[in-house]
Amino acid sequence: MQRLLMFCYFLPMFFLFSCADSAKKETESKVETEVSKTDNNNQKKTIIFFGTSLTAGLGLDTTEAYPALIQQKIDSLDLNYQVVNAGLSGETSASGKNRINWVLNQNVSIFVLELGANDGLRGIPLSETENNLQEIINAVFQKNKLAKIVLAGMQMPPNLGEEYTSEFKNMFPALAQKNNLYLIPFLLQDVGGIPELNQQDGIHPTAKGQQIIANTVWETLEPLL
Repeated sequence: MQRLLMFCYFLPMFFLFSCADSAKKETESKVETEVSKTDNNNQKKTIIFFGTSLTAGLGLDTTEAYPALIQQKIDSLDLNYQVVNAGLSGETSASGKNRINWVLNQNVSIFVLELGANDGLRGIPLSETENNLQEIINAVFQKNKLAKIVLAGMQMPPNLGEEYTSEFKNMFPALAQKNNLYLIPFLLQDVGGIPELNQQDGIHPTAKGQQIIANTVWETLEPLL
């Protein structure tokens, strides 16, 4: 049943790539706004969420996306951190690699990396995805060797083949171990494949689904604060 739900969750993504470019353009300006906010919060440490439409909160108000919900948790505890949502719809590991230096124009204390799902659904070789993610990780450490990186794990639908889905899933813990990163085993835990927690496209979480994602992320992130 779980495998069937995951298949039903990811299958529509194959038909939505034509919408990705327009959605990406709409969110680019939002990212610029998020990044510029830190200019006025220089006294706070920065947490950058760098990812896809799942991070950007496609289809929702930005205040409903999980990075904003994480900010609410931080503020409730009066912690000295400012969240930046640098998620873009349609983002691949390659396009993320191309814009990472711009995002890192600001100081970063904690970097949450959520990329790879769009690569898998496009059939990009895993070796290429892994190399791109490694270059992003290297860039963050070059910016701040003391930065803490949280890697968000993802999974592919079973129809892509057992070997591929297994290798894809294992790529994230392997990268985390290699680079001494903090790992979220599966970002969409208890959300992916559950219709009532996803929007009509069957892909992007609802506001309630984003709340569950925020709790999943918080389990790994909170001890680092």
